[in-house]
Amino acid sequence: MSFKVKNNVYWVGKTDWELRNFHGNEYSTHRGSTYNSFLVREDKVALIDTVWQPFAGEFVDLLSKEIPLEKIDVIIANHAEIDHSGALDELMKRIPGKPVYCTTNGVKSLKGHYHRNWNFQVVKTGDRLSLGSKELIFIEAPMLHWPDSMMCYLTGDNILFSNDAFGQHYASEFMYNDLVDQSELFTECMKYYANILTPFSAFVTKKIQEVLSFELPVDLICPSHGVLWRDRPIQIVEKYLAWADNYRENQITIIYDTMWNSTRIMAENFVAGIREADTSVNVKLFNIAHSDKNDVVTEVFKSKGVVFGSPTINRGILTAMAGFLEEIRGLGFKDKKAAVFGSYGWSGESVKMLHDALDSAGWEVVNDGLKTLWNPDDESIGKCVAFGKDICSNFK
Repeated sequence: MSFKVKNNVYWVGKTDWELRNFHGNEYSTHRGSTYNSFLVREDKVALIDTVWQPFAGEFVDLLSKEIPLEKIDVIIANHAEIDHSGALDELMKRIPGKPVYCTTNGVKSLKGHYHRNWNFQVVKTGDRLSLGSKELIFIEAPMLHWPDSMMCYLTGDNILFSNDAFGQHYASEFMYNDLVDQSELFTECMKYYANILTPFSAFVTKKIQEVLSFELPVDLICPSHGVLWRDRPIQIVEKYLAWADNYRENQITIIYDTMWNSTRIMAENFVAGIREADTSVNVKLFNIAHSDKNDVVTEVFKSKGVVFGSPTINRGILTAMAGFLEEIRGLGFKDKKAAVFGSYGWSGESVKMLHDALDSAGWEVVNDGLKTLWNPDDESIGKCVAFGKDICSNFK
């Protein structure tokens, strides 16, 4: 069902209430998502993005009831990823020859996905497309979060169609930021940033500063996923600037995997030591084998320091922790401190492996870590409490 966003701008996307995993099960979507597509009906009619491929037929059929498809003059492809462009192939079969506006890398990506030689019109930052009394201004946004990404701005209505920036995986019958639960909204916004945009924080800061330098009034920000920002829309821009600046809160997160609970006992006693040292610190504890990795990544994003633990198995670490460390490496967190620990029965390599993995990922590992032989006894538990106090002082 479509709805009017403002004046002659309509949302014609898809709300995916049932979505629980995204990006090939790499991103959890507890609250579903939306694929936002917009129809701008001025003297010329522009369609901005489509929807995910499984909904292509449904999208085109509903769009044809909204407007005769041949009356669409131009298609804007802000991003070629198939959650944005997935219905484009179906649409272009119905209106062949219509121009598709995208970046140079957008042409490469769209051809790579669909192997079609559509009527591509390449645009760059500052290019304008007249729709009559209003214009679309194009703004390239490479690596936010793909090389082909761009945004566009509608003059007159002062709407920024921001692509993946400022979005969130959040399905709601209330499609505006001021109508939804604010805690849920910002939880999903931070999760989205932490898991998707963290590696590109330097680009985020640079691009936001560039867009702000244009001094364009912004009444609405319409991202590709989730709710639209109409109430103080710049508030999410300000959040992004803060999150891009090596964001951290007064939080320590402990992440572990365990076989027979020895490593868990160590972790819980670190909490006791941290609390003895500083009651103001927010401490969170996760068994990574039983936790949603994207939610844990968000907690890592918020933390000033993270403690990683695994027992030794086959002269290595448990696979859930190994996979999570690869996730951490790829996200490229900055200004984070770490400590490591583990239990063992025979060879005990896990602590050094954790240390080396975090060091190579650019983390500051504050000490050599703590190893416990077999199940912790009273003496070992005392060492764990002391270790918690020590890391608390080192994670300033």
